[in-house]
Amino acid sequence: MRGPLITVPELHEAIGKVAVFDIRWDLSDSEAGRRRYLTGHIPTAVFVDLDTDLSVPNGPGRHPLPSPSHFAATLGRLGVGSHSDVVVYDDVGGSVAARLWWMLRAIGHRGTVRVLDGGWQAWAESGFATATDDVHPGARTYPVPSAGYRGIIDREGVAATRSHLLLDARAPERFRGEHEPVDPRAGHIPGAVNTPWQDNLAPDGRMRDAGALRRRFRDLGAEHRPVIVSCGSGVNACHLALALEIAGLPRPRLYPGSFSDWARADLAVVTGPDPE
Repeated sequence: MRGPLITVPELHEAIGKVAVFDIRWDLSDSEAGRRRYLTGHIPTAVFVDLDTDLSVPNGPGRHPLPSPSHFAATLGRLGVGSHSDVVVYDDVGGSVAARLWWMLRAIGHRGTVRVLDGGWQAWAESGFATATDDVHPGARTYPVPSAGYRGIIDREGVAATRSHLLLDARAPERFRGEHEPVDPRAGHIPGAVNTPWQDNLAPDGRMRDAGALRRRFRDLGAEHRPVIVSCGSGVNACHLALALEIAGLPRPRLYPGSFSDWARADLAVVTGPDPE
């Protein structure tokens, strides 16, 4: 295993040695991910619910980060220790699984954390065995991280900074304000540059190689300015953080509330394709 990704053959060899988490999720149906998990999942994989395990009900945006103590308790319930090696996957190119990858990295988790390249589809197409049991690992104690989440920025910080490159991972039509299914206003944060997370992927659903990703972000100016990543609710933005790491670029700051937080405040919102 090298870098933040793991391939299907590598994971197959590591089954039983790593903690595997299935983080399938659907914006329009909160129970769809668990149903898909019970229909078929990677052996030993534990289902993780984005809404209840990786978010809390109250806070900035639609998927507020749990407190460090809340997250530590969740990790312990999921059978994760401070040095556990972890693999995460979903069925949408890693765009949801990257949330847990980012959270573990942000609290300074001491084990390795990898995203399965190609996700569930790549495993299912490989011919390796699948399972349908509901896996519940034995609980462990995970130490509460004293420093909290590293590398985050709040709404006030985003509004005040002019030195950073603000990347918005949402689909172009949502960025432009033509379609907004969940948030109270449509458009984007002034100065944000649309950087759809889907463009981090090759046609086969796996991540583009480091060179291609580096060229993508270099063209946006990410080599010369510190980066903030955002999206609708702070989930898909983690996929940009994953891609930036693969590209060998500095770790960005995450705006956890993202547009769902910004749109609920008395702040300017821009429509159309341009940043301003």
